[in-house]
Amino acid sequence: MKNSTRILISFLFLITSVYPKVYIVSESGGDFTQIQDAVNVAVAGDTILVKEKSTPYFEAVHFIRSGNETDGYITLKAYPGERPVIDGSNYNFGSDYIAGLIKIINKSYITVEGFEIRNLITSNGNIFPAGIWVRGNSSHIKIINNAIHNIQHNNPDAGAHGLAFYGTSPSQSMNDLLIAGNEIYNCTLAWSESLVLNGNVEYFLVKNNVVHDNDNIAFDFIGFEGTCPDDQFDQARNGKVTGNIAYNIDSRTNPAYGGEGSADGFYVDGGKDIIFDGNLAYNCNIGFEFASEHSGRATSGITARNNFIINNHALGISIGGYDSQRGKTTNCTIVNNTLYHNRISDFDWGAEINIGYYCSGNVFKNNIIYSGDNSSLIEFDNPTGDNFTFEHNLYYSDGSPEWIWHGSYYSNFSDYTSNSGMDANSIYTNPLFDNDAFANYQPKILSGSPAIDAGENLDSLIVGSHDFMGNDRIYNGVIDIGAYEYSLPNGVGESLNLPSDFKLLPAFPNPFFLNGKHADNKMGTTIKFVGNSEIEGEPMNLKIYTINGKVINKLFSGKVNKRDYSFLWDGRDSNGNYVSNGIYFAVLQLGKNMLTDKIIFIK
Repeated sequence: MKNSTRILISFLFLITSVYPKVYIVSESGGDFTQIQDAVNVAVAGDTILVKEKSTPYFEAVHFIRSGNETDGYITLKAYPGERPVIDGSNYNFGSDYIAGLIKIINKSYITVEGFEIRNLITSNGNIFPAGIWVRGNSSHIKIINNAIHNIQHNNPDAGAHGLAFYGTSPSQSMNDLLIAGNEIYNCTLAWSESLVLNGNVEYFLVKNNVVHDNDNIAFDFIGFEGTCPDDQFDQARNGKVTGNIAYNIDSRTNPAYGGEGSADGFYVDGGKDIIFDGNLAYNCNIGFEFASEHSGRATSGITARNNFIINNHALGISIGGYDSQRGKTTNCTIVNNTLYHNRISDFDWGAEINIGYYCSGNVFKNNIIYSGDNSSLIEFDNPTGDNFTFEHNLYYSDGSPEWIWHGSYYSNFSDYTSNSGMDANSIYTNPLFDNDAFANYQPKILSGSPAIDAGENLDSLIVGSHDFMGNDRIYNGVIDIGAYEYSLPNGVGESLNLPSDFKLLPAFPNPFFLNGKHADNKMGTTIKFVGNSEIEGEPMNLKIYTINGKVINKLFSGKVNKRDYSFLWDGRDSNGNYVSNGIYFAVLQLGKNMLTDKIIFIK
């Protein structure tokens, strides 16, 4: 009998220790009423589902243990279909320098998903706040689909982050990070950045995040600040940054900057071996910058491809130190990007491409570079730098074109090429953009564009497999110049047999925001189709695709029985769940013909 009892007890212990638990946090009727109480008991493999309640969760959450590879992640997640709020209005800062509404310090195998995180505000220069802090040697961390806003440091000599990853350990990197579908906005950051990876951080994927309306840098990848005490590892590296959007990033209102506008959409300050693919930057002070602020240190091995960089205040892409006391930019590859009108403000400086100090071995190929009437196409006015490659680019200007190379000014393309030794196989001509390029931030070119089949076929490891719109990156055997390949998703070519009045009009509003966050968005985005009597009775369907080509919703399937159609997409998939922040495609198929429109959805 005693042996039977021991066996039963052992069996019950095995069941309770092996099977993961699901805890509910709720105002009433759940397992806990506070998130931290659930986190305190959760172990590897457990899931904590947090329900909305009538008031926010006025608490801070600190993970006290890790998950593991065998038993799984500790998952802190919004209850399905809900958006719980963690609010820092009553945060007790105390003497803790690292203040955060969610903190993951030296913990691994953690997921945080689906929260609104807001209102962490201080003026205390001894406090460093962030919406979410991940620090130390944490690894296997997933931060997914959170909205972080109103994180504020009102002391211009301090700093704050929306979402921060600091690898501080010299013996073990912070690694295997997934940062996807988050939105960070309305933050006051002083000297710091919206979303940052700093120090001994490697092997990360930063995907489909939207960062906007902040007063300092949107996305930053940093090295050599002393975050990790060993210089050999103090560098964000070996990551991919894809499908992200940065807009309305402006440091001119930031007291730390004294009115200077120098905040980037995407910035690498001392990082290395990072791929930037298919990102969008608009209405930032600077679109992309690859540099090092530390003398003798380099940003290196960066690949920037298939990005759309449009309507930024001063610069489209900048490389190299901003003065002679900074570091350098080496062996970076900038290919198949589209730059358009990147000096839209009344700055006394600016260009589509700026080359700063101490650049070497950098490659610019297959880019469309289109300036406004007050901006240089290339600005390189210092005596440093060597071993550049500029080839198979397409240049154009709305005004008188200008290239500055080693301080000499050229207003004629042939003078520039012959004197600089660059761009012998490039062209100066109008790329023939589709109107959607400007209305909906889609770098489409028209049939007959000189950019079509005019690029240099580079290795797929360099140019990637898809363009900015999700099309196959090479179509008809030759790559196009710019971020857009003249084709449709999944390699379906543009049809030339459609009537001229057969149109899929641009979705409006686009981008569109959940729950009417902006005045022009009450219910969703509207997609309009205009046909004619010739297509009456033809089968037609309209589907929503992810950037990876997966169908998530079907808005229409039937036969054409009228001239005009109007479809509303509210950001949900076919199961009624809101999709993640990011880029989607509306694809209308009429018989064998297809039209597509790119849509940006932001929760």
